[in-house]
Amino acid sequence: MKIPYVERDFSPDSLAIIEQANQICESYAAQGYELTLRQLYYQFVARGWLANADRNYKRLGSIVNDARLGGLIDWEHVVDRTRFVRKNSHWDSPGDIIHSAARSFDRDRWEGQPTRVEVWIEKDALVGVIEDVCQRNDVPYFSCRGYTSQSEIWGAAQRLEHYLDKPGCEKVVVLHLGDHDPSGIDMTRDIGDRLALFFEGDGTDPDDLEVQRIALTMEQVERYNPPPNPAKLTDSRAVGYIDRYGHESWELDALNPDQLVSLIDRWVGEHRDSGLWVAANERVASERKILTATASRWPEVAEFLGEES
Repeated sequence: MKIPYVERDFSPDSLAIIEQANQICESYAAQGYELTLRQLYYQFVARGWLANADRNYKRLGSIVNDARLGGLIDWEHVVDRTRFVRKNSHWDSPGDIIHSAARSFDRDRWEGQPTRVEVWIEKDALVGVIEDVCQRNDVPYFSCRGYTSQSEIWGAAQRLEHYLDKPGCEKVVVLHLGDHDPSGIDMTRDIGDRLALFFEGDGTDPDDLEVQRIALTMEQVERYNPPPNPAKLTDSRAVGYIDRYGHESWELDALNPDQLVSLIDRWVGEHRDSGLWVAANERVASERKILTATASRWPEVAEFLGEES
C-alpha cells in the first residue's frame, strides 16, 4: 500500500535509493517476507549500493521514512517487529470460532520423539523471520534479546527438564542463532553453561542437554559473504575474538531470510524421527478434518443443542 500523506521533494540520489529499496522489498514480498529497516540496509550493503557505515544506515532510514510518507514505498514492506498491539480475539458467531479452531488445532507433534528441540535467536527483530518455519515444525522459539536474563534461563531450564519427563524423550536441544561478534559468540556458551548449572542443581543430567550454535558460524560467513562490521573493541571479549577471527564481525540480520529459514529447517530435521513426524501429522490432519466438518454443519448443531436445552 503506497499511500501519500505528505508532499515530499526528493533529490535524484534519493530517488535512486528509493527505487533500489523498492526493488529489494518487492523481491522479498514476492517470497512472503517483510523486512526491518536494518535488514533492508544490509541488503543495500551486500549489493554494494551503500558502504557499511552508521551514517549510511541513518541516511537510508531517513529516506525510507520520507518515501513512505510521500507514497513512494509500500507501508507494509518495512516493519518494526519489536512493537505490536495485543488484543482479545472476537467472533461473529460460535460457528466462526469452530472454523478457526479447525484451522489452528494441533497436537504436540513431538510427542514420543527421542529428542525435543527449541529455537533461540539473539534478536527480537528477527522473530518475524523465523516464526513461520518454527510453527510449521511445531518447535518453540524464543527471543533472547542479547544475554538472556537469569529468570528466563531458569524458566527455560524448568521447561526443558519437563520435556525429559515425557515418554520416550532422551535429550533436549537448543538451536541458537546469534551475531558473529565477541558477545554474540559468547552468548552460545553462556546459555549452555547456565542451563547446565540449573539442570545439575535440579538433579537432571546436563549430558541430556545440547546447545547447538547454527548461525552465524565462520563457515556461513565464508559461504554467504555477508557485509562485515569492525569488531567492537570496547567489548570485554574483543581481544579473544580478534585473536581467533580477526578484526571483522558479522550480524545475523545480514543473512537473507530464506537462508535463516533453511538453516532452521535443516537442523530441526536433523534431530527429528521422520517416521514419528509423518504419523503425528497424519493424525492432526484427520482430527482437523473432523473439526472442519463440525463447523460446516454448525447451524444443525446449534439447532439440536437448542432443542435439547
